Amino acid sequence: MPRSLRVLTLACGLLMPAALFGQGAAPADAPPPRATPRGPYAVTVESYPTLATHTAYHPANLDAFGPSKLLPIVSWGNGACVRNGSAFAEFLTQIASHGYLAIAIGAKNPPAGTGTALPPTEARPIDDHMLLDAVDWATKQNADRSSPFYKKIDVSKVAVMGQSCGGLQAIAVSPDPRVTTSVIMNSGVLPATGPVRGATLSNATKDTLTRLHAPIAYVIGGPTDIAYPNAEDDFSRIATVPVFKANLNVGHGGTYRQPGGGWFGEVAVRWLDWQLKGSADASRWFVGSDCRLCPEPVWSVLIDEHNLPFTQPDAAPITQPTPKVIIGIAGEIYQTPRINVNIVHGSCSDGMSDRTYPDKVQVTVDGRQFNGCGGL
Repeated sequence: MPRSLRVLTLACGLLMPAALFGQGAAPADAPPPRATPRGPYAVTVESYPTLATHTAYHPANLDAFGPSKLLPIVSWGNGACVRNGSAFAEFLTQIASHGYLAIAIGAKNPPAGTGTALPPTEARPIDDHMLLDAVDWATKQNADRSSPFYKKIDVSKVAVMGQSCGGLQAIAVSPDPRVTTSVIMNSGVLPATGPVRGATLSNATKDTLTRLHAPIAYVIGGPTDIAYPNAEDDFSRIATVPVFKANLNVGHGGTYRQPGGGWFGEVAVRWLDWQLKGSADASRWFVGSDCRLCPEPVWSVLIDEHNLPFTQPDAAPITQPTPKVIIGIAGEIYQTPRINVNIVHGSCSDGMSDRTYPDKVQVTVDGRQFNGCGGL
């Protein structure tokens, strides 16, 4: 019986014409929903009179914060560039529960007609500046003795983030010197021409990518994500700052509305913990030989009685005659001039979908090592 050995769903890299309105349905083969546990803090969600155009998400007990434990700033742009501070409530509550001040564009209860997407043919205000308005407000609150946020905010640690059109807004303001990191989700700079002109949504352009000065992460919904080609193009162009890219096969809608924001919520918090709080544990999700989110891009080996082919994206397959199996202490071993396969029987998770396999697999191809999961 053939044995299929592969790693699934996530392709990551770490280096030193599309409309972005609807969320879209997840692909049929998307990984199952994942409930991500909340952080240690209960969360308050409020549109403050001093920033009524936005919604703040933050730990309810601000007395737990002060000079020795400050709240980094996360400024968020919504999908479709809507002014609706509740549009991503589950996801932003997850971030705030880990000790962040997250501020979304739009009121908590937006006036009728302002919290939904406009048709692409209608004139749209460009709201990029509203991400920086949030940072300005937080900075003022931190310096105001009468504010509940007085000396509780780390104004030196700022992330700009957004989904879809909101990701364009985040890219547009990323050159601001106050930005510590950017997180671009289900998004990428649009072409200058096409059914939807990028210039009608945001001031982000491909040139903006040349003016980045801080690490940036792209979290995309796989090939069915309408923003996928734009994100891939962005990734290929960024050469002056560290850039991380993750793809999970969930489509343009991401996992924001799953409990705790699902996988996207967990990955976002880990990135923020690394970039804004300097967490060494969080960094291991993104860097290192055993990086939590950096398996090799999807590859597969299918062993049958005649052939042992190895395939991976964007590369010619390599096939060797199936050798006689060696029965090792922990599992089977296959050795050929170009491909060696070492199978260890024991539960293995692919790292993103929560699916488990009966075997751990190490494949060496022309001296290059691949690690993953497999089974019959």
